[in-house]
Amino acid sequence: MKLRVGLLSFWLVISTAALGQTFRGTILGTVTDSQGAVVTGAKVTARNVNTGLERSATTTTDGSYAIPELPIGTYTVTVSESGFQTSETSNVAVGVAGEKRVDVGLRAGQIATTVQVSGETLPQVETTTNTLGGGFENKQIVDLPINGRDFTKMLIMVPGAAGEPNGGGDSPGSYGLFSANGSRGRANNFLLDGTDMNDGYRNLPAINQGGVFGTPGTVLPLDSVAELKVLSNFEAEYGRNSGAVVDIVTKSGTNAFHGTAYEDFLMPH
Repeated sequence: MKLRVGLLSFWLVISTAALGQTFRGTILGTVTDSQGAVVTGAKVTARNVNTGLERSATTTTDGSYAIPELPIGTYTVTVSESGFQTSETSNVAVGVAGEKRVDVGLRAGQIATTVQVSGETLPQVETTTNTLGGGFENKQIVDLPINGRDFTKMLIMVPGAAGEPNGGGDSPGSYGLFSANGSRGRANNFLLDGTDMNDGYRNLPAINQGGVFGTPGTVLPLDSVAELKVLSNFEAEYGRNSGAVVDIVTKSGTNAFHGTAYEDFLMPH
């Protein structure tokens, strides 16, 4: 009986830890009035402009709110409360495992009146977490001249990352072997859309990994990557390894038809 209880507790802990790893983003902030006093009970709605997805929250007793687990993309944040003009902040960019702070000051007036603010005026400095590292948005991923169109070659391009000293590939960063802040090259955790994709033998990414003949058996096309982020000094929700967390999010559908194409030019020797 004790053994069963112990196993059940173990799996509950493992399940909780797995749910903690996030590849989505969060919009948070504080709502105040023109005098600087906090506004309690205001409705805050975040709407994805590309998909129409909406998530809502209500400000607490200290005027704060948080809308977590938002798919990456561009959002419009609307705040409304009786006795105040509605506030609308557009072009709020939400990235992988990131937090975007949107503080709102409401003006007294009719709720039907809307005050529009551009998200481009929001602070660009990260003030909510102390996570280090760096990331790449889709435009950078597509435009950068990456050797072999292999995402693992980008991992050494963020602050604190370098090619693994033992040199496990044909060039620095090959097969995901890189060092983050001096950690071992095989001490990193790889996530694809929030799911572990670590090779159980080498502890390297299971995709774009060299097989018996050095040819990757499973390839992740660069065109399928919406955003990639390398996290070091990360939050406890990730855990597992002592190196960095490579958080990759693939593209998802939108309300508009879109696609990509590329062409390779072979240069003669």
